[in-house]
Amino acid sequence: MFENLTERLTQTLKSVTGQAKLTEDNIKGTLREVRMALLEADVALPVVKAFVNSVKERAVGTEVSSSLSPGQVFVKIVNEELVNVMGEANEALNLAAQPPAVVMMAGLQGAGKTTSVAKLSRFLREREKKKVLVVSADVYRPAAIKQLETLAAEVDVEFFPSTADQDPVDIVNAAIAHAKIQHHDVLLVDTAGRLHVDGEMMDEIKRLHSAVKPVETLFVVDAMTGQDAANTARAFNEQLPLTGVILTKTDGDARGGAALSVRHITGKPIKFLGVGEKVEALEPFHPDRVASRILGMGDVLSLIEEAEEKIDKKKAEKFAKKIQKGKGFDLEDFREQIQQMKNMGGMMGMLDKLPGMGQMANASQMAGAEKGVVQMESIINSMTPKERRNPDILTGSRKKRIAAGSGTQVQDVNRLIKQHKQMSKMMKKMSGKGGMAKMMRGMKGMLPPGMGGGPGGPGGMGGMGGGGFPGR
Repeated sequence: MFENLTERLTQTLKSVTGQAKLTEDNIKGTLREVRMALLEADVALPVVKAFVNSVKERAVGTEVSSSLSPGQVFVKIVNEELVNVMGEANEALNLAAQPPAVVMMAGLQGAGKTTSVAKLSRFLREREKKKVLVVSADVYRPAAIKQLETLAAEVDVEFFPSTADQDPVDIVNAAIAHAKIQHHDVLLVDTAGRLHVDGEMMDEIKRLHSAVKPVETLFVVDAMTGQDAANTARAFNEQLPLTGVILTKTDGDARGGAALSVRHITGKPIKFLGVGEKVEALEPFHPDRVASRILGMGDVLSLIEEAEEKIDKKKAEKFAKKIQKGKGFDLEDFREQIQQMKNMGGMMGMLDKLPGMGQMANASQMAGAEKGVVQMESIINSMTPKERRNPDILTGSRKKRIAAGSGTQVQDVNRLIKQHKQMSKMMKKMSGKGGMAKMMRGMKGMLPPGMGGGPGGPGGMGGMGGGGFPGR
C-alpha cells in the first residue's frame, strides 16, 4: 500500500531540502508535485485541495529552528498534515456497554465483510481477551452464513446459527439473548451486502440497526476502489450512524487514495486495515504510523507489535539458546526462520515498515525474492528429517529426488545448500564474542544491490536470482 505515493513524495520532497528558507516561490513547484502525487494515488479532489492549502498555509513564513533545515521543516509539516487528514490517532472500538456489546458490519457485496467479521473476532479474542459470538444476518446468501460458520471455527469463536428463511432482526435478537445467557462480551453481526447502494438495502439495514442498537457500526470498504470507497462510505453514512471504517484489501492497493480520503469525506475514523487474506491479517489503523510509511520513514512500532504477536516466543528462545551454545544451524532451523518471516507478512511486509527500506528494493526485485523464499521452503519440505538435520549427507541422487519432489532443478537445491552454509557461518560468528557486530558486517555483503550491499560477489545473496534469494 502507498508504494506509488511514497515514491512520488520522497522524490518530490528532496527538491526542497536544499532551500535556505521556506517561501511561496521555492515551495510552489514542490506543492504542485505533492498535488499531482496525491491525485495519482486516487485521493479525492476536495481532500487534495484542502491538504495542499493547509501545507502551504503552514509552510510559508514558518520560522525554521536552528536544529532543523527548511527541508526537514517542510517534510515535518507534510507529515503532520497527513496525520490530520487521516485522523489524529487510532480510535479503538468502544465496547463499554452492558454485555454483549453489539458490533454491526455494513458494506457492499464483495468488500470483505464476512472475512472482516472473522478477523475482528480473532483480534478481540486474542488481543482484547474478549469472549466473542458471531452471527450472520445475510439471509440472501446462504453461502455467506456457511462461510462465517467455517471462519468462526478457524478463529476459535462461537457461531450462532441462522437460516435464509428467517428475518434479520429476529436472527440478531436471538443471538443477543444467547450471548447474554452464555456471558459473551461481544456480538459481531454480519449483514447483507448488495452490488450497489440501493433503497431496499438501506431500509433493511436501518431497520436492523434501530432494532438492535449496536454500540459500533463499522463500514467495510474495499481500498482498491479508490475514490469510490470514500463516496460509498459517505452514502452509507448519510443513512446509518457509522462509528468507523474497516479498509480491506490494502495489500493489493499500491495507491492508498482511499485511506487518505475516507476520514475527510465521512468524518468517520478508519479503525482497522485488512492487510491480506489470512484471518490474522487485520491491524489497527494508526494515522501517525501510516503517515510515516507514506514518507518512507518506516513504521518500527507496528513491526515490533507484529513480532510480539506473531513470533512463537518459545521457538525463538529455543533457537537463540541453540545458537549461543554453538550447536549449529540446520535446515530445520532455516525452514523455521522462513516460516516466522512469512508470519510477519513476508519480506516486503517487513521491509515496508523499516525506515528507508521500502524504497530501496523495487517491486519486481521483491516479488522475485518472495518467490525464492517459497521455493526454498518447498525444497526443504521435500527432504527427510535426517537430511534437514545433516545436509552433508546430500548426495547427487538425493538432490535429484529432492528437486523432483519440490518441482525445482538440482542447481536450485545446490543454491539453497550454499546459502545455508553461509548462514551457518554467520550464526557461528554470532555465538562468539562481539557476534552481532560480526554478523551485521557479514549480512551487509549479502544484501541485494540497492539495499546496502554490493553487486553480490562470489557467494553473496545479491548475485543470485530473485533479489537476493535463489530464483528459478
